[in-house]
Amino acid sequence: MIKINKGKRFQQAVDAVEEFLKKGKGKDQASHNSTEEKNRRNSSEERGKQSVGEEKHKANLSEGKPKKRVSSVSSERGSKSPLKRTYEQSPRKRGRPPKDEKDLTIPESSTVKRMMTGTMAGFKWPPSPVKDGDPHFHHFLLSQTEKPAVCYQAITKKLKVCEEETGSTSIQAADSTAINGSITPTDKKIGFLGLGLMGSGIVSNLLKMGHTVTVWNRTAEKCDLFIQEGARLGRTPAEVVSTCDITFACVSDPKAAKDLVLGPSGVLQGIRPGKCYVDMSTVDADTVTELAQVIVSRGGRFLEAPVSGNQQLSNDGMLVILAAGDRGLYEDCSSCFQAMGKTSFFLGEVGNAAKMMLIVNMVQGSFMATIAEGLTLAQVTGQSQQTLLDILNQGQLASIFLDQKCQNILQGNFKPDFYLKYIQKDLRLAIALGDSVNHPTPMAAAANEVYKRAKALDQSDNDMSAVYRAYIH
Repeated sequence: MIKINKGKRFQQAVDAVEEFLKKGKGKDQASHNSTEEKNRRNSSEERGKQSVGEEKHKANLSEGKPKKRVSSVSSERGSKSPLKRTYEQSPRKRGRPPKDEKDLTIPESSTVKRMMTGTMAGFKWPPSPVKDGDPHFHHFLLSQTEKPAVCYQAITKKLKVCEEETGSTSIQAADSTAINGSITPTDKKIGFLGLGLMGSGIVSNLLKMGHTVTVWNRTAEKCDLFIQEGARLGRTPAEVVSTCDITFACVSDPKAAKDLVLGPSGVLQGIRPGKCYVDMSTVDADTVTELAQVIVSRGGRFLEAPVSGNQQLSNDGMLVILAAGDRGLYEDCSSCFQAMGKTSFFLGEVGNAAKMMLIVNMVQGSFMATIAEGLTLAQVTGQSQQTLLDILNQGQLASIFLDQKCQNILQGNFKPDFYLKYIQKDLRLAIALGDSVNHPTPMAAAANEVYKRAKALDQSDNDMSAVYRAYIH
C-alpha cells in the first residue's frame, strides 16, 4: 500500500497492521517449538485415548447407545497452525489496544471513498426507488409501480394528506426516460416552434425516439440541421399547427410567446377544434392564462409545460417538465415528455406551472449570484478560489450545478448554457409574482440588481455564471 496519498488515520491503520504482523511473526516462531512438543504429547495421549474410546464405542454399540467420538476432533485441533490457534484464542493480544480499534475502522472507508470519487466525495446521492437503480430518474414519483423506500412513502403520504386537506392540485410524473430506450412514440403528428438552446435539444430527442416532427423557427437556417435528421419544415406557425396534431412552442419571454400566438400567420390562425397547443416557454401566469383562453375559444386544447434545466440537460433528454392545464392533453404528450425529460409533473389548472417554474428559477438565480459573491470575496481576502470550490464540493452544497458554474468562473468560460438575460427575466417575473400576493422577496430582489449590473456590462448573451463579472468591475 502506498501511504503517501492516504489520510492520517489510514496511515495509522496500515502502521498498526504492519506492527501486528511483525509481532505475530516473532511470537509464532517462539511458540512453534513449544507447540510441536505439545502436539507430540497430545498425539501420544490421543493414541491412548483412541484405543480406550474404541473399546467403549464398541461396548456402547452392543448396548444400543452410540456415543460421539471426539478423538479425531481433538487431533484436528492439535494440528491447527500456531498463528490461527493463537488468533482464535486471543484476538486482541496483538496490534494496537482495543481503545484504538475505533480509529482504525471508521476513517478507512471515508478515505477510500474520497480517493475513489474525487472532488465529489462529500456528496451522496439518495437511494433511487426506480428499478435497476437508475440514478437519473427522480426520487419524487407518486405514480410509480415499484414500491419506494420508506422515506419516499412518507413524503408521498404527506403530499396526499395535504391534497385532501387543502384541495391543492395533484402531482404526477412520467414513468420512463429517454435514456432507457423504452419509449413507444405517439402516432400523432408533432409540431415544434422555436429552436433556441432548449428547443434544439428537445427536437433532437423527439426525432431520436421516432416521433414525426415538423419544425419552424424565426431564423429559418436553424431548421436545416433538423431537416437532415428527418424533420419536416413548416413555413409559418399557423401552417405547423394546421398540419400537426400537437404543436409545442419554446420561446424566450412573454412578449415572444404572445407574438407567436397572436401575430401574423401565428398559432391562433391554425387552431381549429381538436388542435392541441403546448407552450413550454417560461412566462408569467397572466400571459399563459391569456394564451389558454384564446386557444380554447377557437376549440383548441391547451397545456402549459415550462421546463427546468439547461442546454446540456436538454441535449441529454434530462429536463424536468412542469405541466398544467388540459389533463387529457398531458396524457397524450406522454411519449414526448419521456423523450425530452427525465420527469414530468402535472400541477393542475393553467398558471400553476408558470408560478412554480418562476419560483424554481428564482432559487437557482439567487444561488448563482451567491456563488459568484463567495468566489469574489475569497479572491479579495487572499483565499484560493479553487480551494473554496473543493471545500464546497465536499460539503452539503455539492452538486453538478455548483461545480459546473464555479468551473466556468475559474476558467473564464461563459459560453451560454442558460442565458444570463433569461435568468434575470425570471427573477424579475418572480419578484412581480411575490408583489401580486404581497409576499416579500428581498433575496431575489438583491440578486436581480446584480444581474442587471451584469447586463449593463454587456453580459446578457453569456451564461448566467457571468454574473461574476458584476462583482469584479
